[in-house]
Amino acid sequence: MTAMMIDPTPSPARERFRSAMAGLSAGVNVVTTDGPAGRAGLTVSAVCSVSDTPPTMLVCIKRSSSGHDVFEGNRRLCINVLGSGHEDVARVFAGGTGVSGAERFASGQWQDRAGVPVLVGAAASVLGRISEIKAQGSHSVVFVEVEGVVLNEDAGGLVYFQRRFHPIGGD
Repeated sequence: MTAMMIDPTPSPARERFRSAMAGLSAGVNVVTTDGPAGRAGLTVSAVCSVSDTPPTMLVCIKRSSSGHDVFEGNRRLCINVLGSGHEDVARVFAGGTGVSGAERFASGQWQDRAGVPVLVGAAASVLGRISEIKAQGSHSVVFVEVEGVVLNEDAGGLVYFQRRFHPIGGD
């Protein structure tokens, strides 16, 4: 089965869809990787759990993003669930500040765990190995087998709603 490509040309139907999705609150995550293909990180809101047996998550990554091929090459990643104080980190890794590539890691405090960058103070950091990648439209749906989890219950959360970041709770 071939993935259907969506015409990137602005159309009323596409803009209505995008407006509808702006009303879908989503947790904000910075997904990171490091390895033979290089170091990369992206802000991603399309992340969810798939199963707890075995623990599996999915992450949707735009195929035209600068880090897409790095994630595919390394096959290991960390999903850093951002806390309420991480809006600046989210903006840098979203590419809105002009900082690109490995230079993005100057924002926030990072430590290496199991070979991938983990954000210190994230609400949660989920480390894993890519088990499958499926192309769907403009994105790749990346299935991640979870190998480890770091929790920080005092971090609060950060959500994206109506094209803006909104901190929730935290110290």
